[in-house]
Amino acid sequence: MSRNVKELEEKIGYNFKDSHLLRHAVTHSSYVNEKHMKKADCNERLEFLGDAVLELISSEYLFFENQTMPEGELTKLRASMVCEKALAFCARDLDLGSYLLLGKGEDATGGRFRESITSDALEALIGAIYLDGGFANAKEFILKYILNDLEGKRLFYDSKTILQEMVQGGQEKGIVYQLVGEEGPDHNKSFRVEVVIGGEAFGCGVGRTKKAAEQEAAYQAILKLKEGKVQ
Repeated sequence: MSRNVKELEEKIGYNFKDSHLLRHAVTHSSYVNEKHMKKADCNERLEFLGDAVLELISSEYLFFENQTMPEGELTKLRASMVCEKALAFCARDLDLGSYLLLGKGEDATGGRFRESITSDALEALIGAIYLDGGFANAKEFILKYILNDLEGKRLFYDSKTILQEMVQGGQEKGIVYQLVGEEGPDHNKSFRVEVVIGGEAFGCGVGRTKKAAEQEAAYQAILKLKEGKVQ
């Protein structure tokens, strides 16, 4: 079951004049199909609009924050900031998945935690805010919930790559990800993974997929490395 979307309004600090726009933004195509609604009733068109608004605002942000950076680097940086993983991370912070209207099958197989679904819903939410409150309100939302703490977010969603770079740069120790447990039925499992560096455990992560659990474990290991706890 999805949570009351009024809670989401309170969480993001924006009250919709047209509440139907908010409901539209959290309506997944699987719900529309199950309820035999019109295709346009799902959030895909809002996602299209929100993606464009996000690209413009993130481009403006980078343009003024990096005044000597060449166009090619700006393009790469923008792509990393608004990629699926980055947006899914932001959606996770808002617990956006719990507010989505999903078909029963999609819900039962972990759709609320699927990065492709939550990142798309976040873009749809941006589109809805833009239509309801204009450019200024959409920009305020994006600056507050997407373009904040960019370094910390990259540290998480790109944690396996960053950990590999840190270990290779400082030590002759290999990184091994070990599955140490799993729970739940086949269609909705939860995995627990431990990351081992040079034979010593440095982080443990839990996720709906092994990859997500490894990412969380790598993030925990990075924090220990930054604190200087690796000998």
